[in-house]
Amino acid sequence: MDECLALADLGASINIMPLSVWKGLSLPELIPTCMILKLADRTESKPIGIAKDVKVKVGVFHFLADFVVVDFEPDPRVPLILGRCFLKTSRALIDVHKGELTLHIGNKAITYNLDQTSRYSANYDQMTANKI
Repeated sequence: MDECLALADLGASINIMPLSVWKGLSLPELIPTCMILKLADRTESKPIGIAKDVKVKVGVFHFLADFVVVDFEPDPRVPLILGRCFLKTSRALIDVHKGELTLHIGNKAITYNLDQTSRYSANYDQMTANKI
């Protein structure tokens, strides 16, 4: 199983995977879609398809998630974008005051300290975004 970092985006209602990542994972065929994504810069993007039931490993937990596959150049630091649907599936609890993210499966839980796991600079001038 390949490993990569992922961005949890509370504003995204879907999970997004770049086409290059999908090709590298040897996943089953994509399901066609008529979906059109409206991006933050008000442009539109047509996804390639949907990858169903992709196994996502977070720590010791495994989740199944559906991904919308889009042809764009990924940020090599975080090629996957996990949306609210993934956070709901993993029963995520975000404690903003403590800076913690807790994921649950059954009665087991794993907690991440967001201050320690964040790899991005707090200097917004150094941040970049890829256009889809």
